[in-house]
Amino acid sequence: MSRLAAVLWDMDGTLVDSEGLWSISMAELAADLGGELSAATRDELTGSSLRNTVVTVRRELGIRDPEDEAGVARDGRWLLDRTFALFSEGLPWRPGAREALEVVREAGLRTALVTSTYRELTEVALDTLGRGFFDVTVCGDEVAATKPDPAPYLRAADLLGVEPARCVAVEDSSAGATAAEGAGATVLVVPAGVEVPPGERRTFRGTLDGLGVGELRSLLAAGVH
Repeated sequence: MSRLAAVLWDMDGTLVDSEGLWSISMAELAADLGGELSAATRDELTGSSLRNTVVTVRRELGIRDPEDEAGVARDGRWLLDRTFALFSEGLPWRPGAREALEVVREAGLRTALVTSTYRELTEVALDTLGRGFFDVTVCGDEVAATKPDPAPYLRAADLLGVEPARCVAVEDSSAGATAAEGAGATVLVVPAGVEVPPGERRTFRGTLDGLGVGELRSLLAAGVH
């Protein structure tokens, strides 16, 4: 039976309640482009990459060439700058998240932060999270493909020097859970307002309140096939 070697943490919506800030900046981008983003599309973009987010917003607003590289780059920069300003005002913790990070760290387990957010924004978030909680961080602009592709989780496991099958990933989104599963990790899903479908290697929890290392080890044991 595999032994738990590492815990891989998603960031937005899992550790910090930043999805609401992304909603603000995406709505403002849509308004700047002369339209309005639907709630359904916003939910669909939870955990998405920056490029996919920008292209989707442009497509929904009926922009003639939503994948025009110059336009995508311009609007992506606008979205990053606005979100950077919002992040800089402070990020609230998700329930039980800080305590869960402390418990895992105190147990001596290896840890990684695995996020679709770009490095420049992740560094701002780490001012709230605390860099000492993570051995490595993998950001959306540092991998060839972002969630739901498994590349970010495979990269994190490689940097930690552990097998993905010996990891539990903690996620809040369908894209993130798919990425972690595809890498071979067991997934603890803690939804943050957007429904995540069940999966073979997924276990669901309402919050991170009271999460212990024993529970994580049991999840890994149950998820090994």
